[in-house]
Amino acid sequence: MKSSVGHVRDLPTGSSKEPVDPKERAKQAAITRKMSPEDKVIHKKRKDKAKLVQRMGIDPDNGWMAQYEVLPGKSKVVNELKALAAKVDAIYLATDLDREGEAIAWHLRQVIGEEEGKYRRVVFNEITKNAIQEAFKHPSEINQNRVNAQQARRFLDRVVGFMVSPLLWAKIARNLSAGRVQSVAVRLIVEREREIRAFIPEEFWELYADTQIDQSKLRCQAVKYQGQEFKPRSQQDIDQHLERLQGLDYQVSKREDKPTKSRPNPPFITSTLQQAASTRLGFSVKKTMTLAQRLYESGFITYMRTDSMNLSQEAITSVREHITEQYGTAYCTENPRYYSSKEGAQEAHEAIRPTDVNRYGNAIQSLERDAQRLYDLIWQRFVACQMSDAEFTSTSIRVTAGDYEFKSRGRVIRFDGHLKVMSSASKADEDILLPDVQPGDQLTLKVLDPKQLFTKPAPRFSEAALVKELEKRGIGRPSTYASIISTIQERGYVKLESKRFYAEKMGEVVTSRLLENFSDLMDYSFTANMEQRLDAIAEGAKDWKQVLDQFYLDFQQKLDKASNDDQGMRPNSPVETDIDCPTCGRSMLIRVGATGVFLGCSGYALPPKERCTKTMNLTPGSEAMPADEDEQTQWLMTQRRCQLCSSTMDDYLVDEKRKLHICSNSPDCQGFEVEQGSFKIKGYDGPTLECDKCASEMQLKSGRFGKYFGCTNSECKNTRKLLKNGEPAPPKMDPIPMPDLVCQKVKDTYVLRDGASGLFLAASQFPKNRETRAPLVAEIAAYKNDLPIKYQYLTYAPKNDPEGQPAVIKYSRKTKEQYVASEVGGKATGWSAYYVNGRWEERQSNRRKTKA
Repeated sequence: MKSSVGHVRDLPTGSSKEPVDPKERAKQAAITRKMSPEDKVIHKKRKDKAKLVQRMGIDPDNGWMAQYEVLPGKSKVVNELKALAAKVDAIYLATDLDREGEAIAWHLRQVIGEEEGKYRRVVFNEITKNAIQEAFKHPSEINQNRVNAQQARRFLDRVVGFMVSPLLWAKIARNLSAGRVQSVAVRLIVEREREIRAFIPEEFWELYADTQIDQSKLRCQAVKYQGQEFKPRSQQDIDQHLERLQGLDYQVSKREDKPTKSRPNPPFITSTLQQAASTRLGFSVKKTMTLAQRLYESGFITYMRTDSMNLSQEAITSVREHITEQYGTAYCTENPRYYSSKEGAQEAHEAIRPTDVNRYGNAIQSLERDAQRLYDLIWQRFVACQMSDAEFTSTSIRVTAGDYEFKSRGRVIRFDGHLKVMSSASKADEDILLPDVQPGDQLTLKVLDPKQLFTKPAPRFSEAALVKELEKRGIGRPSTYASIISTIQERGYVKLESKRFYAEKMGEVVTSRLLENFSDLMDYSFTANMEQRLDAIAEGAKDWKQVLDQFYLDFQQKLDKASNDDQGMRPNSPVETDIDCPTCGRSMLIRVGATGVFLGCSGYALPPKERCTKTMNLTPGSEAMPADEDEQTQWLMTQRRCQLCSSTMDDYLVDEKRKLHICSNSPDCQGFEVEQGSFKIKGYDGPTLECDKCASEMQLKSGRFGKYFGCTNSECKNTRKLLKNGEPAPPKMDPIPMPDLVCQKVKDTYVLRDGASGLFLAASQFPKNRETRAPLVAEIAAYKNDLPIKYQYLTYAPKNDPEGQPAVIKYSRKTKEQYVASEVGGKATGWSAYYVNGRWEERQSNRRKTKA
């Protein structure tokens, strides 16, 4: 048995270029010079298309011919497989049972060679002895339809990514990318973002009455007034109702008790496992799939990429026997439960379940803690799905008081059924036991409890909610959800904060442009229909190249139109402001780049001799919209609204005296306002710092490497790090050139710098030359007068240890002080010296000295 360790070949992974013969290049240049201008344009387009086809590895205009390559680092594995294949009579391909696994098997057959008759395909849903033995008893052939479906998906994604991305570079910004499925997923988050920002909360009130009869208490909510829904809209409205309700008789008008049942949920499929692990265990989708993969490979669960709720008869029989033995016959249904999968699910697969229902508790102690928790989740769901319904008595009580009607609900569990095996986190809400009141009973009002509330926008997507929405709309497949969520974050189009997705500004711009130019590609139903076509290919109902051709014909037309300079995709146009450029006096423009929003001089577009390249970073002036729904509502109520589109505005600090409010729909909306005043950056409760360079105020800011203190003086670039302990780093000294001190590893000379760990030597041409090391006492002694006072004591340290070894300046993270020590061959000798009470004290540890 030999493993291929996953994929062995794929379409080109890089843009490696073959060397061009100089003579051939000169020949082609001569031919091009003789062409007419029109022919040159045509020639360039053909040349660019040929380069694109080479990079993609597929040729849509030539029967979708593919140029597969052995993956880097897999040549050795392939050669070993070829050598083994030549010595055997049969080759068994036992890759995963999904389409990707089928494609891996096909690629292995292609690269290994040998006659097709030698190959056998085996699949199993679980890695257990019986399942594997049974699979090898009934081998099959590679399912070419499923291979073609996987190729079609791969080619579609390749075409969109490689052909739309250069358009985004040209029209919006460099290093952007598009994806057939990922861009649609980003659209979901962007549209939710815009929906939230456009939402204007409306006030309403709820009213509760706490009543009593004998020693029993009953809390009920007002639901009707004069036969209409009770929903006051203001403080004045609720005050009027409170006044009317005083002195009224409160009487029970109706009581209804009825039995209710709760059915267990079906066993997990990929999407529901991801959702449950996210909401109940706090796992990311990626973490869930990684742990599930380990459980599968270790033989604990069945295959974890599935959209089928089907269970084998053997599994159903074993779990029903387990339920009867462990919980009693009352907990096992009379007949097995069968669950229906959604249309298009691969019924040949099973749902995710334990391979052995009797393996739980102490039997899984060998697993890491998080893997145990995930296994418990899968085990509980599987066992519960064959258990009896939970039974309740649900009670509804109506109370009248004049023209008002109140309502209270509760329930009592009579038989726990499937809830018996579920963890407390998944059980029903705690039972609310209502008092035994009957119609006609008089109640005593104790207190009226009004509550002010506000309407809320749709909540932000969590990972679980996004997976649910993708599944609901038919976007992607079980095996792709984790990669979709990872990709859209890696591209910088969305971010995950407080377990909620926020759209980044560049993600909004790209989504808008793609919607305008590729409406079909970005349409939810189009994406879902394409998934159905891929399913049809896998079933042999459609020809894969015909599906690709149909897509490519319309896509190419839209791409050509979008690429048009005059009527194509709108560029990432800036918004003009009335803020003057501090360098040339021209107006500054609000620009959106890959790193966020900033101000750039309008003179940047002028000819080189007149061009102004001045830019100004904008620091967010307030905290971002909170993820909590209640806090989010309060945030929306306090935000400034754009005068043009009524959306919320984002505010940024230009400097200490100006705050710039920009419409959150910028650059599509031109709205902005400049507020004059005195401003400080929010987010830091401690004292501000005085700049050690210009004496201005330094405030806390956020950058790509975390929070830091930055000078508020726009002409001063001084910064100071914020250390992990929450304290600002000491002021940095200006680098001291040491032209006579040559670097050890690069052709350069040193400069003396200071950092969080004190003094160090660095190559003067950093970052071109990267070399740093600790300085010797003897090396800095000559620069005593250039050093800040806080470092001058180091020049008085011993220059050598008692045996003549040079003293090196060190830093102790424990005591946060600098000291000197000697080394031989990079190893400490045991000698050191510390600055104590104004003088240097030498110390010798018991460590054995290292001989030169």
